[in-house]
Amino acid sequence: MANSSRVTEFLLLGFSSFGELQPVLFVLFLGLYLIILSGNFTIISVIHLDRSLHTPMYFFLCVLSTSEVFYTIVILPKMLINLLSVLRTLSFISCATQMFFFLGFAVTNCLLLGVMGYDRYTAICQPLHYPVLVSWRVCAQLAATCIVSGFLISLVGTTLVFSLPFCGSNRVNHYFCDISPVIRLACAETYINELVIFICGVLVLVVPLIFICISYGFIVRTILKIPSADGKRKAFSTCASHLIVVIVHYGCASSIYLRPSAKSSSGKDRLVTVTYTIITPLLNPMVYSLRNKDVQLAIRKVIGKTAVSLKTL
Repeated sequence: MANSSRVTEFLLLGFSSFGELQPVLFVLFLGLYLIILSGNFTIISVIHLDRSLHTPMYFFLCVLSTSEVFYTIVILPKMLINLLSVLRTLSFISCATQMFFFLGFAVTNCLLLGVMGYDRYTAICQPLHYPVLVSWRVCAQLAATCIVSGFLISLVGTTLVFSLPFCGSNRVNHYFCDISPVIRLACAETYINELVIFICGVLVLVVPLIFICISYGFIVRTILKIPSADGKRKAFSTCASHLIVVIVHYGCASSIYLRPSAKSSSGKDRLVTVTYTIITPLLNPMVYSLRNKDVQLAIRKVIGKTAVSLKTL
């Protein structure tokens, strides 16, 4: 194939099929994006400012919120621009860069949720050994491992996609450069590439999810042994927020990435993708702030201190 026919840029179709509804979607998604940023920045700031939240559980939550912020920054600004723009192209390099960072933060989030499950397991099932098993040094090592592993896996996935030749259509049936809609445009056999990507998806999604399920099996068994009803309620409440985020995140991501072939993707994938690119980052601060009394109290304390500081000015 001649070099002149090689794809040098991609056209993101996004929500173009919605026609006149796109300005409405712009307002809706912009509002959700601002809520995501403000919610996650609130979580990060409160955990940083309130010493009572300087525990491993909230350290991992802070890292997760930070990752969620960058995760949405990679996707949503360009999506918002495209909703109001006729020119929806993205250069070959920009598309690969977007995919790399999106997958990097997405995989990091999956691994972090698994680590948070381990944190809850040790806190409830091994309370006497908790300070040793989840020391600050261990926390830093686990967080760093999640981030490095996330971007290494992302590098593998992105390389497998963009090492393929693209010489036909450049119309990406999605609102960002995701694996399935891009690899479908390749003008070469993609079976081996898709198989390796599928195996990576299993390692990233299924293995941590199994680990989380096993952890919660031990957690439930331990909680049921607690004699007081109040003790059981408190123990369950510390896990409920994490479980809600896990179910939504892993459920939606699995439906997209745990398929053996990208050819089976459809327009419905965009609606599912909206869930884990917008709803999950929105759900994270909402769930942890609305269901967690420690975070609620910390937010009130920070607001109170801020109000007092403003009065003294």
